[in-house]
Amino acid sequence: MSPPLASVELARPAAVHAGTAGLMAAAALAAAEAALHADRVDCDAAFPHEAFAVLRQHGLLGAMVPAAHGGAGASLDTIAAICRVLAAGCASAGMIYAMHQIQVACLIEHGGGSPWHEQLLGRIAGEQLLLASATSEEAIGGALRNSGCAVNVDNGRFHLLKMAPTISYGAHADAILATARRHADASPSDQVMVCLLKPDFTLESLSTWDTLGMRGTCSNGFRLEARGACEQILPVAFGEIADGTMTPVSHILWASLWTGIAGDAVQRAKAFFQGQARARPGSLPPSATRVADAVAMVQMMEGRLELALAHQRQRHAGLSVSALFSLAAEMNGLKTSVSALAIEAVQQAMMICGMAGYKHGTPYSLGRHLRDLWSAPLMINNDRILTNTASLLLAERSS
Repeated sequence: MSPPLASVELARPAAVHAGTAGLMAAAALAAAEAALHADRVDCDAAFPHEAFAVLRQHGLLGAMVPAAHGGAGASLDTIAAICRVLAAGCASAGMIYAMHQIQVACLIEHGGGSPWHEQLLGRIAGEQLLLASATSEEAIGGALRNSGCAVNVDNGRFHLLKMAPTISYGAHADAILATARRHADASPSDQVMVCLLKPDFTLESLSTWDTLGMRGTCSNGFRLEARGACEQILPVAFGEIADGTMTPVSHILWASLWTGIAGDAVQRAKAFFQGQARARPGSLPPSATRVADAVAMVQMMEGRLELALAHQRQRHAGLSVSALFSLAAEMNGLKTSVSALAIEAVQQAMMICGMAGYKHGTPYSLGRHLRDLWSAPLMINNDRILTNTASLLLAERSS
């Protein structure tokens, strides 16, 4: 049984007091620590404990939590910038941070008015709790808007059993936000989201995480069983959470992460190119046009991300149904375009660096960047997203 949630009064970290500048300075420290261990995290498929020790020390797990609940009240723009900085040091650390903040955003936007969830926000800021997500399910896969398992309620308490093919960093999380059907007779799309604290659930490993890239996310498959109080169920339907917060915030933070990985790769390629040019004064190396192209790709990703952040800030401004469809299509396009362009930029960087980029253990090594980025088109498969986008555009046109 979960212990009662209580307000936690702790000294706020210096990064919180210093505002955005302090948060970014702390993020740079965490990224530097992450970079020191990134190769080992990748090789051993190990959770990036060292990076998260720094993140916790500076209060960055609670950065988005409103000040009223003890957090820094950071904007989505700031969180996206932190994700990008972390990704340049270690993509797995950046991805875990992004996934955590996606769950925090869901609590902030959809837990208001629920004392249990508001107190949980205070604990995230005060205790630096790490949140994970359990949305995928055996026989359903990554279909976010469908669930096979159900919340079974009896006398104000629930029981949940979910067979999840992946729960990223589930074994290291302090809480998991899980989706399920509202009750045993509900349709697959009639879903709720339940907040499960560590004492509430047990995890039995079903599969290991031996992958091409993003190995440090430790996204094993688990049999998740949980019991708790019904007040832990978020008070709005999951469809509203997914459409209003989870999907757009995921696409924005993932796009920022992928831009950070690609940006670091292109920066390595620029350094290699500049070294070649210094060695042969008066002539450009043969990779000159590729450098210009790779830099332009990163700039395009940055521009697309900035536009999406600007439009997300305006999402509550009484948008029409057609405008909402248009915004959803734009967020989908952000994900599919940046996930593909980031890979292309790193491939260009590899061509610039040549064997120095292909080999491990050089200042220009790019193998991990490329392997990590190959997960990008697969995280909610781009083909599925493009089909959904086509449906949104059709609905927008006919509205």
